[in-house]
Amino acid sequence: MDRKGGGRMVLKLLLHLLLLCLTHAQLLPLEMQALRDIRGSLQDMGGSSFFSSWDFSVDPCTSFSGLVCESLHGLNRIVMLNLGSQSADSTGLTGVLHPSLGSLAFLKQLTVVPGTVTGTIPDSLGMLSELQFLGISQNSITGPIPDSFSYLKSLRVLNLSKNLLSGRIPSGLGNPPNLIAVVLSHNSLNGPIPSFTSPVIHLDLSQNALSGWLPVLPATLEYLSLTKNSLTGSLDPLSSLRNLNYVDLSFNQFIGSVPANLFSLKMSALLLQRNQLSGPILPSSPVSINKIDLSYNSFSGQLSPFLAHAHYLYLNNNNLNGIVPHEFVNSLLSANLQNLYLQHNFFTDISLQSDMSLPTVSSLCIQYNCLVPPAQSACPWRTGKASSRPGYQCEGRHS
Repeated sequence: MDRKGGGRMVLKLLLHLLLLCLTHAQLLPLEMQALRDIRGSLQDMGGSSFFSSWDFSVDPCTSFSGLVCESLHGLNRIVMLNLGSQSADSTGLTGVLHPSLGSLAFLKQLTVVPGTVTGTIPDSLGMLSELQFLGISQNSITGPIPDSFSYLKSLRVLNLSKNLLSGRIPSGLGNPPNLIAVVLSHNSLNGPIPSFTSPVIHLDLSQNALSGWLPVLPATLEYLSLTKNSLTGSLDPLSSLRNLNYVDLSFNQFIGSVPANLFSLKMSALLLQRNQLSGPILPSSPVSINKIDLSYNSFSGQLSPFLAHAHYLYLNNNNLNGIVPHEFVNSLLSANLQNLYLQHNFFTDISLQSDMSLPTVSSLCIQYNCLVPPAQSACPWRTGKASSRPGYQCEGRHS
């Protein structure tokens, strides 16, 4: 055999050995131990059989449910770990999260399905530099969000909603350069909202105990929900946000007026009810927002006809006055405006004649104002039994 032929044979042998090694790649011992630790700290709840496939006498990468591996340099590394069955009828897991989760250095996705997992979030998760998706929602996790999460440079989605988390949101949590979605709703987090320099698109911090003023928010923001907190201050930080599609700041203590540019955005909803907002409502052009709720505030002045283009408009329980512009009546009659709530204000007239029939999809409530409500005014029971304000409350009101 000549030297060239021998070289080809050696090359084929090397390629065969390399393929054999890749085919029988082993899991890194450190990660195997992490799996043992994780299994020891979590159990199936009654009705769940997630861990039935976790048999350590066989290769985890080929047999463990919820596990995905990739081969790197002849070794298998865990890149995805979904703890718990994804089926709708599964009851989830119980137990605690083991710190060894932080040993899975190549992990890109970590989820824990809804269950009754307790304890705190291990600080060691902050070492997962490759982690892109972290979802631990609808469990009973307590304690703070680890400060180490500020260093998750690859993180794109963080969902820790519907747990029992407490303490402050780490000041650096808004800094990871790839973070686009943060969902921390339905917890007991307190203190201020940190500033966000990450290109966040979706931010949901609703139903916590957060306080303070609105921070600097990213220009990329499209979805913002902060409802049911204790936030205050003005809405001015929203003035520079041009991509907003959904805003819910209801049930807080915000003060001042609504930035006019918010009304110029094409949003699905602008929900600001039950705050301490005041002043006139002054959109600069016809509003194309589908649902606007400004009820239970202290807005004053006359009603702008530009608001008549909304589909659902709730302005009840404010200090608005004057005549209801005819544009609102026209919008109701055409079924473009389907809900118009104006009760508990100081309106003095509306041009809706008794022979005008509203479409079945349209509803109007204008009880308890400085006028006799038209027959078409049909209100929810909580509006009260009085149809109009007493005369002394309406003295001096503009017509």
